[in-house]
Amino acid sequence: MSKDFYEVLGVAKTATADEIKKAYRKLAIKYHPDKNPGDKAAEEKFKEISNAYEVLGDAEKRQRYDQLGHDAYTSTGGSGFGGGAGGGFRDPMDIFSQFFGGGAGGASFSFEDLFGGGQSRRRDPNGPMPGNDLQLNLEISFEDSVFGVTREVTIPRECDCDACHGSGCAPGSSKKSCPRCGGTGQITSRQGFFAMQQPCPNCRGTGQIVEKPCAKCHGSGRMRTEKKIPVRIIPGVDTGSRLRIKGEGEGGYRGGPAGNLYVVTHVQPSAIFERDGVDLYCRLPVDFATAALGGVVEVPTVSGMTKMKLAPGTQSGATLRIKGKGMPSLRGAGRGDLHVQIQVETPVNLGDAARKALAELQKTVGDGNLPQREAFRKRAGSFLKPQD
Repeated sequence: MSKDFYEVLGVAKTATADEIKKAYRKLAIKYHPDKNPGDKAAEEKFKEISNAYEVLGDAEKRQRYDQLGHDAYTSTGGSGFGGGAGGGFRDPMDIFSQFFGGGAGGASFSFEDLFGGGQSRRRDPNGPMPGNDLQLNLEISFEDSVFGVTREVTIPRECDCDACHGSGCAPGSSKKSCPRCGGTGQITSRQGFFAMQQPCPNCRGTGQIVEKPCAKCHGSGRMRTEKKIPVRIIPGVDTGSRLRIKGEGEGGYRGGPAGNLYVVTHVQPSAIFERDGVDLYCRLPVDFATAALGGVVEVPTVSGMTKMKLAPGTQSGATLRIKGKGMPSLRGAGRGDLHVQIQVETPVNLGDAARKALAELQKTVGDGNLPQREAFRKRAGSFLKPQD
């Protein structure tokens, strides 16, 4: 999904809900697969406009889409940031049926029933289906975010029952055709010109019933399991970074592919550094004499202590940069920088000798040695000067 959803439906971002509905109705009828049999391009277009309408036709989803933007929204499977496991777009046919039929009580309308012609297409309710995606929130230390780490995690998930292989049937038995719907999975009723189809309540739309349920899964065909997997956290991750591990989500249904596992990292704060993108910041206390006379100080970095030279007269609040000592880039393009803010520390608990030395120093320091103080006094004097 590379196109903006508003562009897909051909409406402006300020379009009203009615305008969005009209645009979807026109395009859905035009590109419906039953009206364009064998046309793959039309089928893909139908999916595209259905996905767009699923988001823009829902006030809450539309607001989240406008806030996050297209790329951020669709990268999470259509559920937006913070969405739970199993996100994704619905079947376009279900959206179409709900739009034109109202979806009351699970009613489903085919293109042929509504508009005539074409062939009704339905997804096989007993065919393979992919498993749901899962999300794991993983807390790591700041050091692990710098250097990377491998963690073994235990993932609880559902998969096909290993006793009945997902059928739900006891060994030696099989599913039977539902007597109520004749194996179609649908019950049809007519209201005027419309024919409404609803999932059969007896077989829940599958067209089949389990006569002898599997003792292990009680006929559900699913079981709860746990699996330990190693999760490799690469250097440079931040809070909110998402790692996809393909095929480690919930198992597929009836032999379908497994879903994916999304690991979201939460980095503990550092006692020394603050982070902004790939750059790091730290505050370095410096004694008065070194700041005044200049000298070499030791600075902590993520790779150990390093030395940095201070010029004479370095002021408190001055920020110096050390290139390449920040966080590694997730894109592999080098590292950020370390920004060191100098904090000149006033000495406390002075002895008599130190007090006398500072008193003598104070006598020899004039306005020319304290330009910031002198400039401030001038500004303050101008401010306090009586006005005519």
